[in-house]
Amino acid sequence: MKKITCLLTGLTICVFTAFAGNGPGDPPVEKKKYFTKALQGSGIDLDGIPDESAWDAVEWGGGFVQFQPDDGAEPAQQTNFKILYDDKFLYVAYRAHDTAPDSIVQRMGRRDEFPGDWVEINIDSYHDLRTAFSFTLSVSGVRNDEFISNNGENWDTSWNPIWFAKTHVDSLGWTAEAKIPFSQLRYGDEEDKVWGIQVMRRLFRHEERSTWQHIPRNAGVWVSGFGELHGLKGIPPQRQIEIAPYVVAQTERFKKEEGNPFADGSDSKLTVGVDGKVAVTSDLILDFTINPDFGQVEADPSAVRIDGFQNFFSERRPFFIESRNIFDFQITGSQAGGDYDSDLLFYSRRIGGSPHGRPHLANGEYVDIPQNASILGAAKFSGKTKNGWSIGLLESVTQEEKAVIDNNGERRREVVEPFTSYFVGRVQKDINGANTVIGGIFTAVNRDDKLTDILHGSAYSGGVDFQHFWKNRTWNFRARGIFSRVEGSETAIAATQTSFGHLFQRPNADHVNVDDSRTSLTGHGGTLSLAKFGGKSGKLGQVLKFETGVTWRSPELELNDIGFMQTADEINHFTWIGYHFPKSFSVFRQFRINYNHYSKWDFGGQYLGQTFNTNAHANFQNNWQLGGGLTYNPLDISNNALRGGSSLRKPPGMAQFGYFSSDSRKKFFGGIDMFNAWGFDKTVRVNDVGLFLRAQPLDAMSISFSTGYNRFWRKQDQWVTEVNYNGETRTIVSAVEQNTLRFTLRFNYNITPDLTVQYYGQPFITRPKYQDFGYVTDPLNKEFSKRFHRFTPGEISFESDRFKVDENQDGVTDYTFDKPDFNFVQFRSNLVVRWEYIPGSEIYLVWSQGNTPDAFGDLDRPLHTSLFDNLFDQQGRNIFLVKMTYRFLR
Repeated sequence: MKKITCLLTGLTICVFTAFAGNGPGDPPVEKKKYFTKALQGSGIDLDGIPDESAWDAVEWGGGFVQFQPDDGAEPAQQTNFKILYDDKFLYVAYRAHDTAPDSIVQRMGRRDEFPGDWVEINIDSYHDLRTAFSFTLSVSGVRNDEFISNNGENWDTSWNPIWFAKTHVDSLGWTAEAKIPFSQLRYGDEEDKVWGIQVMRRLFRHEERSTWQHIPRNAGVWVSGFGELHGLKGIPPQRQIEIAPYVVAQTERFKKEEGNPFADGSDSKLTVGVDGKVAVTSDLILDFTINPDFGQVEADPSAVRIDGFQNFFSERRPFFIESRNIFDFQITGSQAGGDYDSDLLFYSRRIGGSPHGRPHLANGEYVDIPQNASILGAAKFSGKTKNGWSIGLLESVTQEEKAVIDNNGERRREVVEPFTSYFVGRVQKDINGANTVIGGIFTAVNRDDKLTDILHGSAYSGGVDFQHFWKNRTWNFRARGIFSRVEGSETAIAATQTSFGHLFQRPNADHVNVDDSRTSLTGHGGTLSLAKFGGKSGKLGQVLKFETGVTWRSPELELNDIGFMQTADEINHFTWIGYHFPKSFSVFRQFRINYNHYSKWDFGGQYLGQTFNTNAHANFQNNWQLGGGLTYNPLDISNNALRGGSSLRKPPGMAQFGYFSSDSRKKFFGGIDMFNAWGFDKTVRVNDVGLFLRAQPLDAMSISFSTGYNRFWRKQDQWVTEVNYNGETRTIVSAVEQNTLRFTLRFNYNITPDLTVQYYGQPFITRPKYQDFGYVTDPLNKEFSKRFHRFTPGEISFESDRFKVDENQDGVTDYTFDKPDFNFVQFRSNLVVRWEYIPGSEIYLVWSQGNTPDAFGDLDRPLHTSLFDNLFDQQGRNIFLVKMTYRFLR
């Protein structure tokens, strides 16, 4: 397998290096220019109808061409725009021509859902050719906004500036006017400014996008291909100041527990806090929050894993998701993907997470533990200078949390989370028109001297990154290097060495060992990659793309105090090749086919795995979609599967996935996806199927429903526990069958573009059942049956929810272990009424419901019966809150 990997990688590099010499690809498109003027006269009455005489001072921009589906073709309907400005605002007028105005689709949705027909302007006010601010306006009046970074690779919908817009439908189509405060943009202090701009229109009924500045879809760029806005002169620096105090009134109702003084059935509280933005300069801004509250945020989906790996949950809290692109430092970030691709130096969910400590309780004691560490305050300083420096600084502080323990009316407190400071600093520098980008990041976590036996006292990580683009930015070389250092007590560092992500105690790992005297660990990692994302195209616009590289994480690398890392001690090679058809042809609007292969080793030189994958995806002329893929996994050795035991050879096998969906523009839209995997010789079986349905009975209302079922079965190699037998460690394993069922319901209703009702609910059940217990004998043996010894009926018995093992069958129990089966049922829901009563100021009415009933032992009934019988059988936790913010803007 090593020879195959080297051969494939060598061929890839040779082929594409040769291809690189075949010229620069398609010639660059000539950049358009639009010339604006300062607003004169009585001003603009923002009513969506650009009929004021002031607009006559500038010409209409036009000449739009299709972006999709027929790249470069004439659009079905033309579009025009005008731009004016004064000392405070940029004004944009649109004329969206339409020969069939009755066919204009005026769907509504929440902010940033981009419903129906819309027009959009992207503004590169830094003119750095990498970042831009996007303002999208649906014909229904719904505003949508995004921050664009990495030349169009990232679109952050969490950015929510204050701006104003109106629309109007008439016999010629529809018109719109937008007023964008300069305070919401970032720019330098040049007297005469040149900004990059792009204007796009979506014609919903044709699913057509057209643009003012043509950027070929195979170009592999976005912001750097924008046209230019000229004529901005003498704009005074904007000193944005926004202060948004808030007040939250909250009451909870939950099940009363007899004798438990902390579960009397209700709880209420009143919270106040403040969020703010202060522009230090016109291109650098300070965001802060004091005593933040995120009660309006949707709950995480339910998830339970039995393989030992962490669940990754996306950030949903507004303060941390806004401008998060600045702090992004994904170690790999490859097109090829892979199970190592989610590792991050900064994972904001670590801030304000669940307390790490648990108090020790005596019989008859009750405890009240905070659900999360309270964030006392947080601040971030971010922006970009005219010299091309991007800067991001974030500091957050969480308070010490204590559990309250009650023993017959006598109470004591125990610390479950120490006072903690989190810091992230990020810089990047554009060189040579952003064709070269260098940067760095540094993070720090410092905790008070509490819980030192389980937590690091301090944790530091950092990294440097380098990117270089050439051949019209279609080729890219990227290098990233990182380090980490954690410090703490001997107990805490020993726990890190033996934790799931490290497992230095593995008996077959000669390159690592557990040192109980250590008080620190220092690790490193990084990525090197070469990629081609655009270039010369064929007759159908088809273009060959690829990326190949290597990424590594040393055994002592530890990021989980402030970052996210699944496992260390790995070296991964990846290669991705894609052949993409972005233009419409035959029955296809778009088509692409990809090939991937991966290999991995540990730092001791052990070859851990080899994977090959191919997949294809088609978007048809009727906007239906179909895709699928096939994976072959001839070798898979896991250093984690036995949780500190030897490495384990897992069965080779194959997997396939497929999906199908109808036209998402229709009033009724649906899709199905499936995944199946199997180990050879009937050793593993995974079946997963999902169904999605959405109805749009009204332009202002949508209802969606999805369901998923997963069955996971392993023959013998599922870890159960470890026991001691005759002075040696026995790793107990078994067969396992885990069945999971989930349903998700969403309801959205727009009373107006700024007044919405949204509901989210998810019932969830998962049930792993274990059988055929045994222990590991020769975990790396090529024959599956020789890796384990399965207990005979004479060796194992079951009594009082415990298994008893008598290995030598002398009538004396050698060891016992608990029955690992469980049945987990959960229901989570949110009902949110949101009213933006004036721009930037909001009122939320929220009903949040959570219920995790005691269904642990309900193992024999059918899955759906257990789910719905238990779901509302016990009283859940109901939270009702009202949150009001008022934003003072200067």
